[in-house]
Amino acid sequence: MRPYLRGLVDSIKALPLEEIDRAIDALYDAYDQKAQVFIVGNGGSAATAIHFAGDLNKTTLTDFSGPRFRARALAENISQVTAWANDLAYEEIFSQQLANFLDPGDLVFAISGSGNSPNILRAVEYGNQHGALTIGLAGFEGGKLGELAAIPIICRNMEMLQVEDLHSVVCHYITWELRERMRA
Repeated sequence: MRPYLRGLVDSIKALPLEEIDRAIDALYDAYDQKAQVFIVGNGGSAATAIHFAGDLNKTTLTDFSGPRFRARALAENISQVTAWANDLAYEEIFSQQLANFLDPGDLVFAISGSGNSPNILRAVEYGNQHGALTIGLAGFEGGKLGELAAIPIICRNMEMLQVEDLHSVVCHYITWELRERMRA
């Protein structure tokens, strides 16, 4: 286990803290403006996206009667995902959902280990073209997502399992920070 943990610790020390802080600011602004937050990811990143949406919607709450996040993970509706994949193309499963719901000023938070998943890139492109702020959480060297997202958070690690761990750490830290801001 030591080499696995060493890889995680080294990557945690190299996290782009300024970009993470920018993402926290952007998410807090979305909350403050009552904007929607759409989170996209495939596979393990879909699970992280669903978990993160739940954390934004529930774990950030400090006053159950006050304002709330309006976050949703677009991988949750398997009927919609498979219908778009079957009837159009897998690359469109998120951008087509955004076409239904995205308003200018909303936020698209994209998670991709490689940073090169075509459906994630299409969602970010759609968000960029339609007035959303885009955040990209990637691993490896960031891939194309690192270039497309307005706020790229690149967890530089070449092992997908560790990248997914790092993404979870980043999302939990963002949630923790947002909850602290909302308490203040």
